[in-house]
Amino acid sequence: MSDQPPPAVPPPGQPDPSGPHAGGVDPSGPHPNQPGPPPAGDPTAPSPWGPPPGTPPGWNPNVPPGWGPPPGAPPQGWVFPPTGGYPVGVGPYGGQPWYPGPPAAGWYPPGLDPADRLVTPPGAGLSAWFDRCLGAVRRGWRLLLPILLLTQVLPAAVLSVLSLGLDPTAKWDTTAVEQSTALPDSFLTDLATVFLVLIGGSLLIGLVQAVGWAAGTWVITRQAVGEPVSLGEALRYGLRRALGLWGWTLLIGVIVGLGLCFCVLPGIYLAFALSMAGPVYLFERENPIGRSFRMFHDRLGLFLGRVALVAAAVIVGTLVASVLEGVGSAPFGADPLATPGSAVGVVLVIAVGAVLALPAHLAQLVGLLVTYAEQRAHERPVNAAGMAAELG
Repeated sequence: MSDQPPPAVPPPGQPDPSGPHAGGVDPSGPHPNQPGPPPAGDPTAPSPWGPPPGTPPGWNPNVPPGWGPPPGAPPQGWVFPPTGGYPVGVGPYGGQPWYPGPPAAGWYPPGLDPADRLVTPPGAGLSAWFDRCLGAVRRGWRLLLPILLLTQVLPAAVLSVLSLGLDPTAKWDTTAVEQSTALPDSFLTDLATVFLVLIGGSLLIGLVQAVGWAAGTWVITRQAVGEPVSLGEALRYGLRRALGLWGWTLLIGVIVGLGLCFCVLPGIYLAFALSMAGPVYLFERENPIGRSFRMFHDRLGLFLGRVALVAAAVIVGTLVASVLEGVGSAPFGADPLATPGSAVGVVLVIAVGAVLALPAHLAQLVGLLVTYAEQRAHERPVNAAGMAAELG
Protein backbone atom coordinates (compact mmCIF):
# COMPACT_ATOMS: atom_id res chain seq x y z
CA MET A 1 0.00 0.00 0.00
CA SER A 2 1.41 3.27 -1.16
CA ASP A 3 0.88 6.58 0.41
CA GLN A 4 1.48 8.40 -2.95
CA PRO A 5 -1.50 10.19 -4.59
CA PRO A 6 -3.06 8.62 -7.74
CA PRO A 7 -1.53 9.70 -11.06
CA ALA A 8 -3.12 12.70 -12.76
CA VAL A 9 -3.01 10.99 -16.18
CA PRO A 10 -4.49 7.53 -16.61
CA PRO A 11 -2.29 4.79 -17.96
CA PRO A 12 -2.28 4.25 -21.73
CA GLY A 13 -5.36 2.43 -23.02
CA GLN A 14 -7.51 3.34 -19.98
CA PRO A 15 -10.42 5.82 -20.21
CA ASP A 16 -10.25 9.04 -18.36
CA PRO A 17 -12.45 8.55 -15.28
CA SER A 18 -13.02 12.27 -15.12
CA GLY A 19 -14.16 12.63 -18.78
CA PRO A 20 -17.79 13.15 -19.86
CA HIS A 21 -18.13 9.54 -20.98
CA ALA A 22 -16.27 7.87 -18.22
CA GLY A 23 -16.56 4.14 -18.22
CA GLY A 24 -18.27 4.05 -21.65
CA VAL A 25 -17.86 4.68 -25.37
CA ASP A 26 -18.37 8.03 -27.01
CA PRO A 27 -21.72 7.62 -28.89
CA SER A 28 -20.75 10.34 -31.37
CA GLY A 29 -17.68 8.47 -32.50
CA PRO A 30 -17.45 5.42 -34.69
CA HIS A 31 -18.23 2.02 -33.40
CA PRO A 32 -15.10 0.11 -32.43
CA ASN A 33 -15.87 -2.51 -35.10
CA GLN A 34 -16.64 0.00 -37.93
CA PRO A 35 -14.27 2.21 -39.91
CA GLY A 36 -14.32 5.89 -39.35
CA PRO A 37 -15.84 8.48 -41.68
CA PRO A 38 -13.91 9.60 -44.77
CA PRO A 39 -11.58 12.51 -44.40
CA ALA A 40 -13.26 15.88 -44.37
CA GLY A 41 -13.25 17.86 -47.60
CA ASP A 42 -13.42 14.87 -50.00
CA PRO A 43 -17.08 14.52 -51.12
CA THR A 44 -16.17 12.01 -53.84
CA ALA A 45 -14.66 9.48 -51.50
CA PRO A 46 -16.69 6.24 -51.32
CA SER A 47 -18.80 5.83 -48.27
CA PRO A 48 -17.70 2.95 -46.06
CA TRP A 49 -21.26 2.50 -44.92
CA GLY A 50 -22.47 1.07 -48.32
CA PRO A 51 -25.83 1.68 -50.00
CA PRO A 52 -28.97 1.42 -47.91
CA PRO A 53 -30.95 -1.81 -48.13
CA GLY A 54 -33.25 -2.13 -51.20
CA THR A 55 -31.16 0.16 -53.40
CA PRO A 56 -31.45 -0.82 -57.09
CA PRO A 57 -28.28 -2.06 -58.76
CA GLY A 58 -26.22 0.63 -60.42
CA TRP A 59 -27.63 3.43 -58.28
CA ASN A 60 -25.16 6.21 -57.62
CA PRO A 61 -26.16 8.75 -54.96
CA ASN A 62 -23.65 11.27 -56.36
CA VAL A 63 -25.40 11.44 -59.81
CA PRO A 64 -28.56 13.60 -59.85
CA PRO A 65 -31.67 11.82 -61.20
CA GLY A 66 -32.85 12.75 -64.72
CA TRP A 67 -36.39 14.05 -65.07
CA GLY A 68 -38.75 13.94 -68.05
CA PRO A 69 -39.41 11.27 -70.70
CA PRO A 70 -36.52 9.33 -72.18
CA PRO A 71 -35.21 10.68 -75.47
CA GLY A 72 -36.15 9.15 -78.78
CA ALA A 73 -39.34 7.88 -80.37
CA PRO A 74 -42.10 6.12 -78.39
CA PRO A 75 -41.67 2.38 -77.97
CA GLN A 76 -43.07 0.07 -80.59
CA GLY A 77 -46.80 -0.46 -80.20
CA TRP A 78 -47.38 2.85 -78.44
CA VAL A 79 -50.62 4.56 -79.41
CA PHE A 80 -52.47 7.64 -78.34
CA PRO A 81 -54.63 7.47 -76.36
CA PRO A 82 -53.24 4.64 -74.18
CA THR A 83 -55.37 1.54 -74.52
CA GLY A 84 -54.37 -0.26 -71.34
CA GLY A 85 -53.09 -3.30 -73.20
CA TYR A 86 -56.17 -3.73 -75.40
CA PRO A 87 -56.02 -3.42 -79.19
CA VAL A 88 -56.95 -0.02 -80.56
CA GLY A 89 -60.71 0.43 -80.67
CA VAL A 90 -61.61 -2.44 -78.33
CA GLY A 91 -61.55 -3.08 -74.63
CA PRO A 92 -63.98 -2.89 -71.72
CA TYR A 93 -64.98 0.67 -72.63
CA GLY A 94 -64.47 0.55 -76.39
CA GLY A 95 -67.76 2.26 -77.15
CA GLN A 96 -66.98 5.40 -75.21
CA PRO A 97 -65.20 8.39 -76.77
CA TRP A 98 -61.63 8.62 -75.57
CA TYR A 99 -61.79 12.37 -75.04
CA PRO A 100 -65.44 13.01 -74.10
CA GLY A 101 -66.89 16.47 -73.78
CA PRO A 102 -65.98 19.76 -75.36
CA PRO A 103 -62.30 20.73 -75.48
CA ALA A 104 -61.19 22.92 -72.62
CA ALA A 105 -59.95 26.38 -73.57
CA GLY A 106 -59.49 25.46 -77.22
CA TRP A 107 -57.45 22.32 -76.49
CA TYR A 108 -57.75 19.40 -78.89
CA PRO A 109 -56.12 15.97 -78.69
CA PRO A 110 -52.93 15.45 -80.70
CA GLY A 111 -53.57 14.59 -84.32
CA LEU A 112 -56.78 16.64 -84.59
CA ASP A 113 -56.81 20.00 -86.31
CA PRO A 114 -59.70 22.26 -85.19
CA ALA A 115 -59.37 24.10 -88.52
CA ASP A 116 -59.71 20.91 -90.60
CA ARG A 117 -62.15 21.58 -93.42
CA LEU A 118 -63.67 18.09 -93.44
CA VAL A 119 -63.32 16.55 -89.96
CA THR A 120 -65.43 18.02 -87.16
CA PRO A 121 -63.49 17.70 -83.87
CA PRO A 122 -65.28 15.97 -80.98
CA GLY A 123 -67.20 18.47 -78.88
CA ALA A 124 -67.20 21.18 -81.54
CA GLY A 125 -70.99 21.01 -81.82
CA LEU A 126 -73.63 21.20 -84.49
CA SER A 127 -72.53 24.59 -85.80
CA ALA A 128 -69.08 23.23 -86.67
CA TRP A 129 -70.71 20.31 -88.48
CA PHE A 130 -72.89 22.74 -90.48
CA ASP A 131 -69.85 24.89 -91.27
CA ARG A 132 -68.03 21.94 -92.79
CA CYS A 133 -71.08 20.91 -94.82
CA LEU A 134 -71.51 24.42 -96.19
CA GLY A 135 -67.77 24.71 -96.82
CA ALA A 136 -67.79 21.52 -98.87
CA VAL A 137 -70.67 22.85 -100.97
CA ARG A 138 -68.98 26.23 -101.52
CA ARG A 139 -65.70 24.65 -102.57
CA GLY A 140 -67.07 21.91 -104.78
CA TRP A 141 -70.42 22.95 -106.27
CA ARG A 142 -68.89 23.63 -109.71
CA LEU A 143 -67.88 19.96 -109.93
CA LEU A 144 -70.53 18.37 -107.73
CA LEU A 145 -73.46 19.77 -109.71
CA PRO A 146 -72.44 18.25 -113.08
CA ILE A 147 -71.51 14.97 -111.37
CA LEU A 148 -74.92 14.72 -109.73
CA LEU A 149 -76.72 15.87 -112.86
CA LEU A 150 -75.09 13.12 -114.90
CA THR A 151 -75.32 10.32 -112.34
CA GLN A 152 -78.44 11.11 -110.29
CA VAL A 153 -80.79 13.53 -112.07
CA LEU A 154 -80.52 12.30 -115.65
CA PRO A 155 -80.98 8.56 -114.89
CA ALA A 156 -83.96 9.32 -112.66
CA ALA A 157 -85.59 11.41 -115.38
CA VAL A 158 -85.03 8.70 -118.00
CA LEU A 159 -86.55 6.05 -115.75
CA SER A 160 -89.56 8.28 -115.09
CA VAL A 161 -90.18 8.76 -118.81
CA LEU A 162 -89.85 5.02 -119.48
CA SER A 163 -92.24 4.13 -116.68
CA LEU A 164 -94.69 6.71 -117.97
CA GLY A 165 -94.54 5.26 -121.48
CA LEU A 166 -95.09 1.72 -120.20
CA ASP A 167 -97.84 2.69 -117.78
CA PRO A 168 -100.84 0.53 -118.79
CA THR A 169 -103.43 2.29 -116.66
CA ALA A 170 -104.84 4.32 -119.59
CA LYS A 171 -105.43 1.11 -121.58
CA TRP A 172 -106.90 -0.59 -118.51
CA ASP A 173 -109.33 2.29 -118.01
CA THR A 174 -110.59 1.92 -121.58
CA THR A 175 -111.01 -1.83 -121.17
CA ALA A 176 -112.78 -1.40 -117.84
CA VAL A 177 -115.42 0.80 -119.49
CA GLU A 178 -116.08 -1.83 -122.15
CA GLN A 179 -115.83 -4.88 -119.84
CA SER A 180 -116.59 -3.64 -116.35
CA THR A 181 -116.76 -7.10 -114.78
CA ALA A 182 -113.49 -8.59 -116.04
CA LEU A 183 -109.79 -7.78 -115.95
CA PRO A 184 -108.14 -6.86 -119.24
CA ASP A 185 -106.73 -9.81 -121.16
CA SER A 186 -103.22 -8.30 -121.07
CA PHE A 187 -103.36 -7.38 -117.38
CA LEU A 188 -100.70 -9.82 -116.14
CA THR A 189 -98.46 -9.28 -119.15
CA ASP A 190 -98.59 -5.50 -118.82
CA LEU A 191 -97.98 -5.68 -115.08
CA ALA A 192 -94.98 -8.00 -115.48
CA THR A 193 -93.51 -5.75 -118.17
CA VAL A 194 -93.77 -2.69 -115.96
CA PHE A 195 -92.18 -4.46 -113.01
CA LEU A 196 -89.32 -5.85 -115.08
CA VAL A 197 -88.56 -2.46 -116.58
CA LEU A 198 -88.71 -0.72 -113.21
CA ILE A 199 -86.55 -3.33 -111.45
CA GLY A 200 -84.01 -3.55 -114.26
CA GLY A 201 -83.91 0.21 -114.67
CA SER A 202 -83.47 0.70 -110.93
CA LEU A 203 -80.53 -1.71 -110.89
CA LEU A 204 -78.83 0.12 -113.74
CA ILE A 205 -79.54 3.49 -112.16
CA GLY A 206 -78.05 2.21 -108.92
CA LEU A 207 -74.81 1.42 -110.72
CA VAL A 208 -74.70 4.88 -112.31
CA GLN A 209 -75.51 6.50 -108.99
CA ALA A 210 -72.64 4.59 -107.36
CA VAL A 211 -70.31 6.26 -109.85
CA GLY A 212 -71.62 9.64 -108.72
CA TRP A 213 -71.36 8.92 -104.99
CA ALA A 214 -67.76 7.74 -105.33
CA ALA A 215 -66.79 10.63 -107.60
CA GLY A 216 -68.42 13.22 -105.33
CA THR A 217 -66.73 11.76 -102.25
CA TRP A 218 -63.37 11.95 -104.02
CA VAL A 219 -63.94 15.62 -104.98
CA ILE A 220 -65.02 16.75 -101.49
CA THR A 221 -62.19 14.96 -99.70
CA ARG A 222 -59.41 16.15 -102.01
CA GLN A 223 -60.68 19.73 -102.04
CA ALA A 224 -60.64 19.72 -98.24
CA VAL A 225 -56.83 19.40 -98.34
CA GLY A 226 -56.38 21.78 -101.25
CA GLU A 227 -55.49 19.18 -103.87
CA PRO A 228 -56.38 19.82 -107.53
CA VAL A 229 -59.45 18.04 -108.91
CA SER A 230 -61.17 17.81 -112.26
CA LEU A 231 -64.41 16.37 -113.57
CA GLY A 232 -62.67 13.74 -115.68
CA GLU A 233 -60.49 12.49 -112.81
CA ALA A 234 -63.48 12.36 -110.49
CA LEU A 235 -65.57 10.29 -112.92
CA ARG A 236 -62.66 7.94 -113.58
CA TYR A 237 -62.30 7.37 -109.84
CA GLY A 238 -66.05 6.82 -109.57
CA LEU A 239 -65.99 4.22 -112.34
CA ARG A 240 -63.12 2.40 -110.62
CA ARG A 241 -64.96 2.12 -107.30
CA ALA A 242 -68.57 1.94 -108.51
CA LEU A 243 -68.96 -1.82 -108.85
CA GLY A 244 -68.08 -2.62 -105.25
CA LEU A 245 -70.12 0.27 -103.90
CA TRP A 246 -73.07 -0.79 -106.05
CA GLY A 247 -72.92 -4.33 -104.68
CA TRP A 248 -72.99 -3.17 -101.07
CA THR A 249 -75.79 -0.73 -101.90
CA LEU A 250 -77.90 -3.54 -103.34
CA LEU A 251 -77.37 -5.67 -100.24
CA ILE A 252 -78.27 -2.79 -97.95
CA GLY A 253 -81.37 -2.08 -100.03
CA VAL A 254 -82.51 -5.68 -99.62
CA ILE A 255 -81.91 -5.56 -95.85
CA VAL A 256 -83.80 -2.28 -95.44
CA GLY A 257 -86.62 -3.54 -97.68
CA LEU A 258 -87.03 -6.67 -95.56
CA GLY A 259 -87.10 -4.49 -92.47
CA LEU A 260 -89.86 -2.33 -93.95
CA CYS A 261 -91.94 -5.47 -94.42
CA PHE A 262 -91.95 -5.95 -90.64
CA CYS A 263 -94.14 -3.07 -89.47
CA VAL A 264 -91.95 -0.35 -91.10
CA LEU A 265 -90.04 0.56 -87.92
CA PRO A 266 -87.34 -2.11 -88.34
CA GLY A 267 -86.73 -0.79 -91.84
CA ILE A 268 -86.32 2.77 -90.56
CA TYR A 269 -83.90 1.56 -87.89
CA LEU A 270 -81.86 -0.36 -90.47
CA ALA A 271 -81.82 2.61 -92.85
CA PHE A 272 -80.28 4.81 -90.14
CA ALA A 273 -77.91 2.15 -88.81
CA LEU A 274 -76.56 1.36 -92.29
CA SER A 275 -76.28 4.93 -93.55
CA MET A 276 -72.48 4.97 -93.10
CA ALA A 277 -71.86 1.76 -95.05
CA GLY A 278 -71.09 3.58 -98.31
CA PRO A 279 -68.39 5.88 -96.88
CA VAL A 280 -66.97 3.00 -94.85
CA TYR A 281 -66.52 0.96 -98.02
CA LEU A 282 -64.90 3.84 -99.93
CA PHE A 283 -62.43 4.76 -97.16
CA GLU A 284 -61.86 1.54 -95.21
CA ARG A 285 -62.71 -1.11 -97.82
CA GLU A 286 -63.86 -3.74 -95.35
CA ASN A 287 -66.87 -4.68 -93.22
CA PRO A 288 -69.09 -1.70 -94.14
CA ILE A 289 -72.21 -3.12 -92.52
CA GLY A 290 -70.56 -4.03 -89.21
CA ARG A 291 -68.66 -0.74 -88.99
CA SER A 292 -71.79 1.28 -89.70
CA PHE A 293 -73.74 -0.59 -87.02
CA ARG A 294 -70.94 0.01 -84.54
CA MET A 295 -70.79 3.75 -85.22
CA PHE A 296 -74.57 3.93 -84.83
CA HIS A 297 -74.65 2.17 -81.46
CA ASP A 298 -71.43 3.62 -79.99
CA ARG A 299 -72.58 7.24 -80.36
CA LEU A 300 -76.33 6.86 -80.81
CA GLY A 301 -77.42 10.40 -79.96
CA LEU A 302 -74.78 12.15 -82.06
CA PHE A 303 -75.15 9.75 -84.98
CA LEU A 304 -78.95 9.82 -84.95
CA GLY A 305 -79.09 13.61 -84.79
CA ARG A 306 -76.76 14.15 -87.75
CA VAL A 307 -78.34 11.49 -89.97
CA ALA A 308 -81.86 12.68 -89.07
CA LEU A 309 -80.97 16.18 -90.31
CA VAL A 310 -79.67 14.73 -93.57
CA ALA A 311 -82.75 12.52 -93.95
CA ALA A 312 -85.07 15.46 -93.30
CA ALA A 313 -83.35 17.53 -95.99
CA VAL A 314 -83.56 14.63 -98.46
CA ILE A 315 -87.22 13.90 -97.72
CA VAL A 316 -88.29 17.54 -97.96
CA GLY A 317 -86.36 18.11 -101.19
CA THR A 318 -87.69 14.94 -102.78
CA LEU A 319 -91.29 15.60 -101.75
CA VAL A 320 -91.24 19.15 -103.08
CA ALA A 321 -89.89 17.95 -106.43
CA SER A 322 -92.43 15.10 -106.61
CA VAL A 323 -95.39 17.30 -105.76
CA LEU A 324 -94.42 19.92 -108.33
CA GLU A 325 -93.90 17.23 -110.95
CA GLY A 326 -97.32 15.72 -110.21
CA VAL A 327 -99.05 19.09 -110.36
CA GLY A 328 -97.30 19.93 -113.62
CA SER A 329 -98.16 16.57 -115.22
CA ALA A 330 -101.84 16.58 -114.26
CA PRO A 331 -103.05 18.82 -117.16
CA PHE A 332 -101.68 16.35 -119.74
CA GLY A 333 -104.23 13.66 -118.82
CA ALA A 334 -103.93 9.94 -118.16
CA ASP A 335 -102.00 9.28 -121.40
CA PRO A 336 -99.69 12.28 -121.84
CA LEU A 337 -97.61 10.55 -124.53
CA ALA A 338 -100.60 10.12 -126.85
CA THR A 339 -99.84 13.33 -128.78
CA PRO A 340 -96.47 14.95 -129.58
CA GLY A 341 -97.37 18.22 -127.88
CA SER A 342 -98.38 16.65 -124.59
CA ALA A 343 -95.38 14.30 -124.75
CA VAL A 344 -92.96 17.21 -125.03
CA GLY A 345 -94.72 19.03 -122.22
CA VAL A 346 -94.69 16.10 -119.80
CA VAL A 347 -91.02 15.31 -120.55
CA LEU A 348 -90.12 18.91 -119.73
CA VAL A 349 -92.08 18.70 -116.49
CA ILE A 350 -90.27 15.49 -115.53
CA ALA A 351 -86.91 17.05 -116.32
CA VAL A 352 -87.67 20.12 -114.20
CA GLY A 353 -88.83 17.92 -111.33
CA ALA A 354 -85.64 15.87 -111.49
CA VAL A 355 -83.51 19.03 -111.42
CA LEU A 356 -85.46 20.35 -108.43
CA ALA A 357 -84.44 17.19 -106.56
CA LEU A 358 -80.77 18.04 -107.08
CA PRO A 359 -80.38 19.82 -103.69
CA ALA A 360 -81.61 16.64 -101.98
CA HIS A 361 -78.89 14.58 -103.69
CA LEU A 362 -76.27 17.16 -102.76
CA ALA A 363 -77.41 17.26 -99.12
CA GLN A 364 -77.25 13.47 -98.90
CA LEU A 365 -73.75 13.26 -100.35
CA VAL A 366 -72.22 16.07 -98.29
CA GLY A 367 -74.10 15.42 -95.06
CA LEU A 368 -73.28 11.71 -94.85
CA LEU A 369 -69.63 12.26 -95.73
CA VAL A 370 -69.11 14.98 -93.08
CA THR A 371 -70.95 12.83 -90.54
CA TYR A 372 -68.70 9.88 -91.32
CA ALA A 373 -65.57 12.02 -90.88
CA GLU A 374 -66.87 13.21 -87.50
CA GLN A 375 -67.54 9.64 -86.40
CA ARG A 376 -63.99 8.68 -87.33
CA ALA A 377 -62.64 11.56 -85.23
CA HIS A 378 -64.47 10.18 -82.18
CA GLU A 379 -62.63 6.87 -82.57
CA ARG A 380 -59.07 8.14 -83.02
CA PRO A 381 -57.28 11.21 -84.41
CA VAL A 382 -57.91 11.66 -88.14
CA ASN A 383 -57.67 14.49 -90.64
CA ALA A 384 -58.67 15.26 -94.21
CA ALA A 385 -55.21 14.50 -95.57
CA GLY A 386 -55.25 11.00 -94.09
CA MET A 387 -58.72 10.35 -95.40
CA ALA A 388 -57.73 11.53 -98.88
CA ALA A 389 -54.86 9.05 -98.81
CA GLU A 390 -57.27 6.27 -97.79
CA LEU A 391 -59.43 6.90 -100.86
CA GLY A 392 -56.47 6.16 -103.13
